[in-house]
Amino acid sequence: MMKKKKVAFYTLGCKLNFSETSTIARDFGEEGYERVDFSEKADIYVINTCSVTENADKRFKTIVRQALKVNDKAFVAAIGCYAQLKPEELASIDGVDLVLGAKEKFQLNDYINDLSKNDFGEVHSCEIEETDFYVGSYSIGDRTRAFLKVQDGCDYKCTYCTIPMARGISRSDTLDSVLKNASEIAAQGIQEIVLTGVNIGDYGKGEFGNKRHEHTFFELVQALDKVLGISRLRISSIEPNLLKDETIEFVSDSKAFVPHFHIPLQSGSNELLGKMKRRYRRELYAERVQRIKELMPHACIGVDVIVGFPGETEELFLETYQFLNELNVSYFHVFTYSERPNTEAVDMDGVVPKKVRNKRSKMLRALSVKKRRAFYESQLGSIRKVLFEGENKEGYIYGFTENYVKVRLPWNPELVNTIQEVELTEIDEEGILRFKFNKIEA
Repeated sequence: MMKKKKVAFYTLGCKLNFSETSTIARDFGEEGYERVDFSEKADIYVINTCSVTENADKRFKTIVRQALKVNDKAFVAAIGCYAQLKPEELASIDGVDLVLGAKEKFQLNDYINDLSKNDFGEVHSCEIEETDFYVGSYSIGDRTRAFLKVQDGCDYKCTYCTIPMARGISRSDTLDSVLKNASEIAAQGIQEIVLTGVNIGDYGKGEFGNKRHEHTFFELVQALDKVLGISRLRISSIEPNLLKDETIEFVSDSKAFVPHFHIPLQSGSNELLGKMKRRYRRELYAERVQRIKELMPHACIGVDVIVGFPGETEELFLETYQFLNELNVSYFHVFTYSERPNTEAVDMDGVVPKKVRNKRSKMLRALSVKKRRAFYESQLGSIRKVLFEGENKEGYIYGFTENYVKVRLPWNPELVNTIQEVELTEIDEEGILRFKFNKIEA
């Protein structure tokens, strides 16, 4: 009997990448491959790349070296956003055998004729205009929660962003396909689904290959809420201009959709939002936050923010800092601006020195810690439901409440993938809440 070939995957970047990696991995399983951990010896190592920041680019080389240290004869394939944007650059890195672009990555199996190492990386990368099709994906088996891809690509032209160049135009899965995938996830006993995409609020555009919206994001939310067997549905990052009152109101009454929103801001300065070509101003953002908190005072709200964008003076940075300080939000994801080739921002005046960018980033991260602490303190004494994760981290099991409060207790495998109703009682030294059990659910 022929020995099964082993394949390992490493994913950089966003939840969308995780959903696609998982789908590609299942394809390998159907072809008879055995999936192993990336730290183990494999015949093929597949790296799903990201190119949102400069650091993601640099990490790729390190990951290739890690793989070849385990097996220097392994076949190494690169897929994903960086592979689409800079295929020749990746192919030139020692040890890389195959680079596939946005269109080709879903046919990875077809491009692996044999596992012989190549002297030079082989490139198959389409023009991004060719990525006008949609491939549905979801992650399963990797985590307690599943990432369900509902949309891909973006028609926005933010001046700092490479994603439209890496993923193409905005297009959506069909509503029937999304619901089918959600049901498949539920049948596997997964308790939580996180909706993901590049611009999920634009859901419905390109659903059947046309430019118009066949369905709206609100209709998607309504339909998913009726899928049986899903305990939790979580909306991932959604643009403030696409998060409508109807969606907020529906989530506030839903038993499945949880009170957690992650809403990109990028800057609290209207002047910089204009330079970034964002499709809203700070006043609209504040209105979205206020509406969520009116209906769901316990809701968790996360924020994306960029520091050091060209033209960000000290005054404009402080405008952002003050805006965030006064905003009733729960935490930030802070991104230090990095120049990305072929974007408008690269040629803008007012370049902020990297030392200044780093200083401002530290200031906002410190403010984020204070915001999260204040949010956690506001939850003390409340009764919440915790979904426990499946990983033993240094003797602890971790979980998240429906409103994204992180909790922990000593490792107990019986709690994995269960939902427990608890009373939040204390914040520990790591800013994570302690609790006492109320009752146990299946």
